[in-house]
Amino acid sequence: MKSAAVVNYAPEKGSVEIREIDKPTIGEEDILLEVANVGVCGSDLHQWTADHSWPVNYPVVLGHEFGGHIIETGKRVTGWKEGDRVVSETAAVIDPNNPMSRQGLYNLDPTRKGFGYGVNGAMTRFVRVPARCLHLVPANLAFEQACLTEPGCVAYNSIVENSRIKPGDRVVVIGPGTIGILCAAMARLCGAEVAIVGLEADKNRLAIAKQYGCVPLIGDASEWAKERDGMGADLVIDAAGASATLKLAMQWVRPNGQITKVGWGPQPLGFSLDPIVQKNVTLQGSFSHNWPIWERVIALLSSGQLDVKPIIGGVWPVTEWHEAFEKMHKGEVVKSVLKPV
Repeated sequence: MKSAAVVNYAPEKGSVEIREIDKPTIGEEDILLEVANVGVCGSDLHQWTADHSWPVNYPVVLGHEFGGHIIETGKRVTGWKEGDRVVSETAAVIDPNNPMSRQGLYNLDPTRKGFGYGVNGAMTRFVRVPARCLHLVPANLAFEQACLTEPGCVAYNSIVENSRIKPGDRVVVIGPGTIGILCAAMARLCGAEVAIVGLEADKNRLAIAKQYGCVPLIGDASEWAKERDGMGADLVIDAAGASATLKLAMQWVRPNGQITKVGWGPQPLGFSLDPIVQKNVTLQGSFSHNWPIWERVIALLSSGQLDVKPIIGGVWPVTEWHEAFEKMHKGEVVKSVLKPV
């Protein structure tokens, strides 16, 4: 059986197309998942526009934000059965003996390979998934929302696990994309006052961020950051896909505050990091997520404490991937979701 798939086939810009691929075969510790929905990530766009900064195993099926139903289980798989509603983590290949994996931090295993760049992802009908990656999706949580568990986990890790945050803190989030808005929403759940900063072209996305109780700002957060006592924000989350925003973060953070960088930007900095020293600021990176974070985010989604519906701009058949990508790329929607055909 063959299915339509969104394939990134070469490193050159625009090297993405629909191809017919075979139904995968699974190993003894895998499951075969029939994909219900798959979210389009900014990293998928970066591979399409060829400005990514990570190695890709071409050709590869894109897509790492996905959920669906189990239709086959490997011989050694226990605890799962056909028909189960699940979402999958992104760490498709890990070394279980790596020191980071042994600590449960397999997301930081340097040999890790993810869906959609290291192995075939889920922008197709069927995907092979190691059973260890699975999490059960409650019946009350639709797959259109459940497939956004992954970006929710990125936000949870950056805000809850990797940042110092307390109720009443003032938090500035740079970049009103999916990750930025979800980081803002997580900070609001933690009891912080939150402003989110974008460009003039981001007005539509900033309006969506406002639905989460955030203050939308265009261009400059200096006044808001210093509004309380003149010192700056307790925490700045850099969720923009450019290196230059770190300079803004250093301006807006208060002395002894924290900057958490979750956005990727391969460009050289071209400015001094001395303000981090002078202000005694913590600069923290945040990457990916692990098993307990997924369980927490699924609980937040299924309980309604975290509502991702406002950021979903539409659902397209996988064969109409180009329109879905374009709308995200142009900032017309925050998140596009695909449905296999």
